[in-house]
Amino acid sequence: MKDRLEELEPYLMEVILHHRRGLLPTLLRTAFWLLSGIYRTVVKCRLFLYRERFIHDHHLGVPVISVGNITVGGTGKTPVVELLARALHARGRRVAILSRGYKSKRPRRAPLLRRLIAKAGMARKPRNPPPRVVSDGQRVLLDSHHAGDEPFMLAQNCPGVPVVVDRDRVKAGRHAIKEFGADVLILDDGLQYLRLKHRHDIVLVDSTSPFGNGHMLPRGTLREPPRSLRRASYIFLTKAGQGDNSAVIEAIRRHNPVADIIECNHRPVHFQNIHTGERLPLDSFTDKFVGALSGIAVPQSFEEGLRRLGAKVGWTARFADHHRFEQREITQFVERCAKACADAILTTEKDFVRFPKMATTELPMYFLRVEIEILRGREIFERLVDLIAQPHPASPGMISAELLDSAG
Repeated sequence: MKDRLEELEPYLMEVILHHRRGLLPTLLRTAFWLLSGIYRTVVKCRLFLYRERFIHDHHLGVPVISVGNITVGGTGKTPVVELLARALHARGRRVAILSRGYKSKRPRRAPLLRRLIAKAGMARKPRNPPPRVVSDGQRVLLDSHHAGDEPFMLAQNCPGVPVVVDRDRVKAGRHAIKEFGADVLILDDGLQYLRLKHRHDIVLVDSTSPFGNGHMLPRGTLREPPRSLRRASYIFLTKAGQGDNSAVIEAIRRHNPVADIIECNHRPVHFQNIHTGERLPLDSFTDKFVGALSGIAVPQSFEEGLRRLGAKVGWTARFADHHRFEQREITQFVERCAKACADAILTTEKDFVRFPKMATTELPMYFLRVEIEILRGREIFERLVDLIAQPHPASPGMISAELLDSAG
C-alpha cells in the first residue's frame, strides 16, 4: 500500500502542473480545484480565529523563531535552520530546535505482556507521552527512522543544539526549556503552526517558483495564499543565484512591502563517501559518468546541480519525497549503473540519512553536502542574529517562577 501511494504522488504532481494530458488528468484537476476552494476557506477561517484571538496561542517566555514557507516542499528550510541555530549557538544562546518529525515513527511498542497488563488496568499508560529527544546537544539519540530525516540531519550538523520532535510543539518547547535550559526556540517548518507564539517569522520563497502554480492545495502547491507573506518578518529568497530576481522581489513586495529580504543559494561544499566518510572536492566527478539517486521534492534541481559541477548524469532514480529506501532499491540501481560502466552513484545528504545500513556497494556512493550561502543581505542576517542574541531582561512571570523555585 505504501509503495502504491508513493508511486501515485509523482503522478498527481504531474497532473497538478499540467504535465499530464487527457480525460482523467482533466477530471482530477477539476476535482482538485473544487477541493482547493474548500481548503482555502478552512485556511482563511483558521487564520481569522487566531488573528481575532478566538483561539489563543501560547507564550513560553523565550523567543520563538519560526522558519517556514507558504508552498509545499523544495525551498530548503533545513540548511537555513542549521545556519540560524549555529549562529545563535556561537553567540552564547542556549538554542533548541523543535520539529514535527514528518514521517517519523515512534520507538518500538512495549512488549505484549506489558501492554496486556496496561489494558487490564494494572499499570497506567501515560496519556501524554514526552516528546522524542533526537539530540540532547551532546549525542544523537535517535536514528532518522524515529526522528525524521530533517531532525536527524539537524542533530548531526548542529553540535551543542538539542533537537526535540513532537507534533505538539508547545509541549516540545516546554520540554526543551525545562530539560535543556533553552532560551531560544527555533520552530522548523513553523509558519502554519500558530499555537506557539512566534517572535519572528522567517519565510522561505523559491525564486524559481515563488507561488507554485498559483493554486492552493490540492490543485496547486500553496499551503496559504500569497498574501500570507505579510506575516513574515524576514524573507529568504532561495535559489537566488540563477539570474535577476527583481521581478520576484517585486511580486513579494506586493504582499509584504516592509519585510527584510535576504537572497541566498544552496552552495555545494563537498562529496562524502557514505561508507568511509572520505570527503572529495567538488570537481572530483568532472567529465565522469554518474548515477543520481534521490527522493526529494525537486529531484531535477539536484541533478542539474551535479551537471553544473561537471558530472555527466547518465542514469537517474527518483523516488517520492521523504521516501525510506530499501536495500534492494539501492542495489538494483547500483547494478544497473555498474553494467553501464558508471564511475559512481551520487545522492543527497537528506536521502543518505534514509538509507538502510549497507555493506560496500559495487560502485562507490557519495552524498553531496550542501550549505546555505547568503548572496545579498548578509548584514540583515547579522542584525537578526544580534537582535535575538542580545541579553534581554527576564519577564515578570519568569522572575516569579525563579523566586518560587528558590523558596521551594
